[in-house]
Amino acid sequence: MKEETGVPQEMNEQGVATGGPHGGGSGTAAHGAGHHEHQIELSWWRHYVFSTDHKVIGIQYMITSLLVALFGFGLMVVMRWQLSFPGKPVPVIGPLLTAVFGANLAPGGVMTPNLYNSFGAIHGTMMIFMAIVPALFAGFGNFVVPLQLGAPDMAFPRLNMASFWSFFVGVVIMLGSFLVPGGAAKSGWTSYPPLADIADTGMGFEPILNGQTLWLIGMAFNITGSLLGSINIIATIIQLRAPGLQWMRLPVFVWSELVTAFLLLLAFPPLESAAIMQLMDRLFGTSFFSPDGLIIGGRHWPASGGGSALLWQHLFWFLGHPEVYVQILPTMGIVGEVFANNTRKPLWSYKIFVYSLLSIGFLSMVVWAHHMYMTGMGQSITTFFQIFTTVISMPSVLLGTVLLLSLWGGSIRLPTPMLFALAWLPMFGIGGLTGLPLGWTPSDMVLHDTYYVIGHFHYMMAPASIMGLFAGLYYWFPKATGRMMNDFWGKVHFWMTIIFFNGVFFPMLIQGFNGVHRRWYDGGAGWQMAQPVLWLNQVMSVSAWILALGQIPFIINFFWSIWRGKKVTSDNPWQATTLEWATPTPPGHGNFLHPVAVYRGPYEYSAPGAARDFLPQWEQEESRVAEPKLSSV
Repeated sequence: MKEETGVPQEMNEQGVATGGPHGGGSGTAAHGAGHHEHQIELSWWRHYVFSTDHKVIGIQYMITSLLVALFGFGLMVVMRWQLSFPGKPVPVIGPLLTAVFGANLAPGGVMTPNLYNSFGAIHGTMMIFMAIVPALFAGFGNFVVPLQLGAPDMAFPRLNMASFWSFFVGVVIMLGSFLVPGGAAKSGWTSYPPLADIADTGMGFEPILNGQTLWLIGMAFNITGSLLGSINIIATIIQLRAPGLQWMRLPVFVWSELVTAFLLLLAFPPLESAAIMQLMDRLFGTSFFSPDGLIIGGRHWPASGGGSALLWQHLFWFLGHPEVYVQILPTMGIVGEVFANNTRKPLWSYKIFVYSLLSIGFLSMVVWAHHMYMTGMGQSITTFFQIFTTVISMPSVLLGTVLLLSLWGGSIRLPTPMLFALAWLPMFGIGGLTGLPLGWTPSDMVLHDTYYVIGHFHYMMAPASIMGLFAGLYYWFPKATGRMMNDFWGKVHFWMTIIFFNGVFFPMLIQGFNGVHRRWYDGGAGWQMAQPVLWLNQVMSVSAWILALGQIPFIINFFWSIWRGKKVTSDNPWQATTLEWATPTPPGHGNFLHPVAVYRGPYEYSAPGAARDFLPQWEQEESRVAEPKLSSV
């Protein structure tokens, strides 16, 4: 994804371009030439590795996150074999498991309970904290938000670079934890004490180079990167909006990133504090989370002394539940952008959409303890969390209603981004509806820690989040690269993904109603009541393996299109209205050749009496020259 280097000469000391108005509707070659004439050459390392350009950093986040997602997905594929055929050697890669992890963890290519637990813990941790969230919030946020604001870069470019490298170090540490004696962390992605306080300690384990300690260190680096990125996003949106870009003219994606950034800024520090306290428990003998009277192996644990395991749960879930919305909120913004562009009409109610985002952000901070009903908090406090867990569904329903009504009367076109955006609606709906029973104490007592929870959770984290992720990738790919992804293979990718996502996760809801526990290493084979639904393990596993094959068209399409895809003939190939389409394609350093101003709201499509069906934010007067309709791409 080649970008021009350096800073345009037509910029003042604050880095803001100076010069005449810029229409940005077409003329890619001319704009690219203009950028090329005003560039200061940077070294390869400064440009592609230690870059302070928000677009390069966004691409770094995105590529790293997608590779992490591929790795986390691979862990799940191996786990599905164990759940379907417990105790049998993993085909093809079984010898590799033994070679990497040793005969203690993978004898004869068979997954032991410890290796299964390691895969489960790292799969959950990396997919949530190091794949989906960085891709949706930091990847798209870094690349798109400054462009949609008309800004030359993020507010703090060096802080932006530091945020990526802190995240990257966390990823390396987490991956490296597989290679230490005893393997990676085994206490789940939630790392509950007291198990997490004592795991991977004693004979055969290094004091620091062990799975659980490295999990905590990796998480600390990852959280630090997220906090730096959140501060940068908030400052950029508040301070660097183009003239005329009032709050109620912001694209909905910018609103979604702003709410997400505040959630991370408020909710991540308690978890980072908790991670440091758990590190203290493990390394320095403190007892923040170790209760009195803790007996391990028939002996009193020497570090136990008045700590509270429930304290960890409160600190973890204070972030853990907003984290669900940290993942889903950016997809709401992406889907809103794609819907408006491909229905060729404004969103049914922009203000309801925005106020719903704000309401979801606020309410997500006061529902965390619905994950903790089994801890015996008492009727009064559980009633509080039940009420607000139900209330938070209301703005979610309003937001979905806005999107549904936006389809009514629209001139709907169906390129690949729109297919993924449309699929987001039912996936988000299933995820939300299946969550309601878990928000009420009577039903949660029955369903808690069953596969029903896994099914609900994954509908939010996987189909909903990843549908939005792919919608954004296909939509903004031409702006980032100057080339289009192949639409046919995009649609092949879409249908394989949507069908087999449901093949993986819907049977989990059925198994959960039959009481299959989420942590059983054998998939329930040892429990008599689970026998009638065990055949669904094979259905889910086969679906997961075909789902993995279904990503091959995307991977080939993505990398092929970077170099060989059809070149765009306009800076605005989707005929969109927001400011990112006013830049050269791909944008050079500084983004805009000339200052831009905003004259209208973000989604002026099909305005009565207009010569075109779109009025960009940056055009002062409507062009009366009719443009050709967008061809199929």
